Parts: sequence; structure tokens; C-alpha cells
Amino acid sequence: MAFKKLLASLGAGGASVETVLTEVNVVPGGVVQGEVRIQGGSVNQEIQGLSVGLQAKVEVEGGDQEYKQDIEFTKVRLGGAFEVQAGAVHIVPFGLEIPWETPVTMIDGQALRGMHIGVTTELAIARAVDSGDLDPINVHPLPAQKAILDAFVQLGFRFKNADLERGHIRGTRQKLPFYQEVEFFPPAQYQGLSQVELSFVADEHAMDVVLEMDKKPGLFSEGSDTFRSFQVGLHDYQGTDWAAYLNQWLAEVGSKRSWF
Repeated sequence: MAFKKLLASLGAGGASVETVLTEVNVVPGGVVQGEVRIQGGSVNQEIQGLSVGLQAKVEVEGGDQEYKQDIEFTKVRLGGAFEVQAGAVHIVPFGLEIPWETPVTMIDGQALRGMHIGVTTELAIARAVDSGDLDPINVHPLPAQKAILDAFVQLGFRFKNADLERGHIRGTRQKLPFYQEVEFFPPAQYQGLSQVELSFVADEHAMDVVLEMDKKPGLFSEGSDTFRSFQVGLHDYQGTDWAAYLNQWLAEVGSKRSWF
């Protein structure tokens, strides 16, 4: 499926730029393929630089405020300077690698609410930069990630929301300046939990799985957060009953509501 976006014309009589993604469905560690098409205007123009990258909309906490920020987390320059002839079409193909830590935006064909990730295009000309709109991509989970997500569904959890938080999860292999939290409503048997947040931090070999279990407040106690983490190999995850494995921790923390 092709996805197109047109950048604003670069000044009166200037070139216009269109980005076409040949496939918008990708997985972490994969490649999004596409091409940038530059349509020459009424005059020849010297293009000083052309690049594509990946951008995510991330929640940032600053003081007492919380706001959204667009963060470009990978960028590739497509060749050097070149000239676009008047009226001519200059096509630049590209393959943009998807970092292993890239957040998931789709589960079982359904888009996750709160996820905004896509390809950006940037053209530099005459000491000016023209940035295009975001060309969304669909990031599907790796098989090992899907095994964990399927286990939550098997245990009766319901998807609540997903967000991207600026910051780092300590003790993980995280390299990006943000991480994803996938939030679930727990089923009745985990009556002591108000919600569970799931994070994946992957590289080419394995991934850290981090659970934040939010415990309900008791009659004389405040609610509390309990964290658990474990490592899953990307190629040797099939031998584990993940629903049973997760239930051990979830039941320990949330099977009973603490009144004191």
C-alpha cells in the first residue's frame, strides 16, 4: 500500500516534494521502504540536503506540567547536494531501518489509541529547511512481544490505552530517549489491582519486559506500584507458558485487596 504526503512548495516557483511509502506495515528491526519524489518548479534549484527519519509523539513531564513533544528518534541523510532541473522529477528511493525499541502501534490488526509514529521528510534548500507532515506507519509486535500480549488477553486483561513517556527505565537495555507503556484493565480475579502497565525494551537478541502493577488503596493504606521485570529471547520464547508465568506475579500482587 502506498502512502503519500506532499510538502509545501519551496517558495514561489520552487520545487515540491512528495514522499511515498511502499509498505506502511513494519516490525521492530525491519525496514520501511519508500521514495521521495521532488518535482522541479519553474527554475533550477540546488538541493543542499535531503533526509528521512522516524518521529514519535511523546509525553513529557516538566515541573507540574505534562505536555506532548514530537521527538525524531532516527534520521538518515539521502545522498549529498544535487540540482533539480526546472520541471523535472527527481526520485530518491530509501530504506529506513526501524529501531528494535520502536513502540508497537498495532495489536491484532487494531490500532493502539495514543500512538503517533511515522516517517518525516526534510529538504534543505537555500539555507532553509522544509519539513513534511508525518507519514504514519503501522508497527506490529515481534513474535516474542505478541506472545506476551496474547498471554495478557488469555488471562482476561482488557486493553486500556498506550502512551510514550520521555525518560529511561532503569536496569534495561534502553537507548531511545522514551519508552512505551501499554496499559491494561485487570480481570476480577486480580481484585487488588487497578491497572497493569507493560513495557518492552528490545534489541536484536532479546527484550526486557517490565510490568508496573498498580495496587488499589486499602481502607488505611494508599495505593502502591509494584515493578517486575524479566528477559525474553527473541528466538527462544516458544517453550514457556507465558500466561502461567505472568499469573504467578500478578496473582501474588493482585489476587487480594489489601485493606490495611
